[in-house]
Amino acid sequence: MKVSIWSDIRCPFCYIGKRKFEAALEKFPHKEEITVEWKSFELDPYIETKLNVDYIERFMEAKNIDKDTALGMFDRVTAMASEVGLNFNIEKAITANSLNAHRLLHFAKTENKADATKEALLKAHLEDAKNIDAIDVLLQIANEVGLDSDKVKTMLLSDALTYEVRQDELEARNLGISGVPFFVLDGKYGLSGAQPEEVFTEALENAWKKHEQEQLTILNTGEGNACDLDGNCD
Repeated sequence: MKVSIWSDIRCPFCYIGKRKFEAALEKFPHKEEITVEWKSFELDPYIETKLNVDYIERFMEAKNIDKDTALGMFDRVTAMASEVGLNFNIEKAITANSLNAHRLLHFAKTENKADATKEALLKAHLEDAKNIDAIDVLLQIANEVGLDSDKVKTMLLSDALTYEVRQDELEARNLGISGVPFFVLDGKYGLSGAQPEEVFTEALENAWKKHEQEQLTILNTGEGNACDLDGNCD
C-alpha cells in the first residue's frame, strides 16, 4: 500500500508530521508492505532567497504580526518539535526558495534515496539554519545521502526535474490540497496536518483493512487453460 505525502522543506509542521507518522508506521504490523512517496509542495513558490533578511522580520511582515507574537509562535512550534526529538532553530533560519531542494528530492527518488534526502533537507533548513537554495549546501546533502555529486550538480545547474515538481503541485491542486503536510493513504484516504501518532495509527489500520478487502480474490473453480508470461500455453 502506498502513502503519498505532500510537504515543503520550509514547513516546520511537515518535519513534525514526518516524525509522528514514522512513529506510527514503525509500530504498524504491515510496515514492510507500505511504500512512502514524497510529493513536492511549495508554500510560497515566488519567495526570493535573501541571506541578509532577518527571518523573524520577514515572518512578521508576511503574517502582519508584531515581534512578540511571532516569537511566541516560534516558541510553540519549537516545543512541539522537541516532543518528537527535533531541535528547531527557526529564528536563525534563512529565507530561501525551496524549488531546488524539491528538484534534489525528485533526483533522489530515481536513486531510491528520497526518504534520507527529505530528512536531510528538513534538518538543514529547520535545525541547522542552512540555505536550502544554495548549490553547495545541496551538494553537501547529496554527498551525505550517497548521491552522485557530479550528476546532482549538472541537474541543479539546469532546469531538470522542475516539471516533476510542478506536476506534484498540480496533482495537489486537483485533489483540493491547500496546506501541508497532507497524507494520502492508498490513493483514497486523505489526512491533513501533523496529527498525533495515534491518529496516524488508526488511519493506517483502517486504510489497510480496506486495501486488503479490495484485493483480487481468486475463485476456487479448478484449473483452466491459460498462457503464462513466457508464452507457454496449456
